[in-house]
Amino acid sequence: MNVDALILQLLADAPISDQGDLLARLAALGCELTQSTLSRRLKRLGVQKVQGRYRRGETAPKALPEVTLREAPPNLLVLRTSPGFAQALGFSLDADPVEGQMGTLAGDDTVFVAVLPERLAEVKAHLLRVLAGR
Repeated sequence: MNVDALILQLLADAPISDQGDLLARLAALGCELTQSTLSRRLKRLGVQKVQGRYRRGETAPKALPEVTLREAPPNLLVLRTSPGFAQALGFSLDADPVEGQMGTLAGDDTVFVAVLPERLAEVKAHLLRVLAGR
């Protein structure tokens, strides 16, 4: 059994309230970890201390807001999203620009993408693919 599966099994079998106890139980099964390594593994596994006991958290899928894209010729694309998400969207678009994409300007729920006029259709197609793959 791998270490992660062993950790999850131990947490399911008995209430464990501190990492020292978990480290001792792992050591008894022949699995020696440092406290910092255990802490990183717990975080990666989504294990949290809830009501004084370590448990694997229920992770709900992160729903991303809908984004619509419209052209504003000759050289702008306008993306509309939920309030509060435009700046993060603009930042992600600026982090990996496609050829012809000159930059973004983001407000609260709107991102303007400045594009070279001759590349408008290509940039729009690229952004639609990126948005579809989120």
